Amino acid sequence: MQNLKDKIAIVTGANSGMGMATVEALSDMGATVIMLCRSKQRGEEALEKLAAKKDRKLDLILCDLGDFESVRSFAKQVKERYPRVDILVNNAGFISLDRQETKEGLEMQFGINHVGHFLLTTNLLPIMGEGARIVNVSSGAHKTGKIHFDDINLHKGFNVITAYSQSKLANVLFTRELARRVKDRGITVNCCHPGAVATNIGIDRKTGFGKTITGLLKPFFQTPAQGARTAIFLASDDSVKDISGEYFYKCKIAKSSKRSKDMELAKKLYEFSEELVAEK
Repeated sequence: MQNLKDKIAIVTGANSGMGMATVEALSDMGATVIMLCRSKQRGEEALEKLAAKKDRKLDLILCDLGDFESVRSFAKQVKERYPRVDILVNNAGFISLDRQETKEGLEMQFGINHVGHFLLTTNLLPIMGEGARIVNVSSGAHKTGKIHFDDINLHKGFNVITAYSQSKLANVLFTRELARRVKDRGITVNCCHPGAVATNIGIDRKTGFGKTITGLLKPFFQTPAQGARTAIFLASDDSVKDISGEYFYKCKIAKSSKRSKDMELAKKLYEFSEELVAEK
């Protein structure tokens, strides 16, 4: 086990599934872990559960990744409480069968999975330095993805696969372009595909829709702890401290789509994202 004593980490979507498993692993290696959660109740329940092991150093800061103001407020609170951030695991994921919008009117899967994390990461970069690591949890779904610049919010052609795969391709492209931009600062940026994991993603919290399907398929899925392994590895293992801009699966560099390696596209998406989050 790596020693992360004196390291400060942030994990998004920290109250359940792979996020919670990541918090658990990093804190058990000695890191102070800031849990980014949207729901106060679920965040506090997770914190209580994790803090039952007394020597864990944990902090809960609430944030809605679908709300720019909330993301900026989170980053500001982190900067006020902590001198730096050593590890950022952008784990939170959203998936929905019907088209929904964020506070700013973005299609929600793109808005949370990519834009919210883009804004969070770029706001935290000033307090990240040499040796810091950024890990973006993407998905194999990126392979069918396209970035629909002419209809980014999918008003015309929404379906869950188009939306989710667009957001997950954006994660890989963001990883590649950000890695290029922060290379001189000694910060590494990698992304990963967790594999098929049984988590609450896709379950409608109001209606419980999706629970039965997840329940039936559970024997074929990895546990959240197994799914989080590659993200934890990228956040902590010495063997990857000098690797950046790569896509990993099962703790190894894996093949990603041709489109996800297009550096012109990555640059275009980065600049497009900067415009989307610019304070008006």
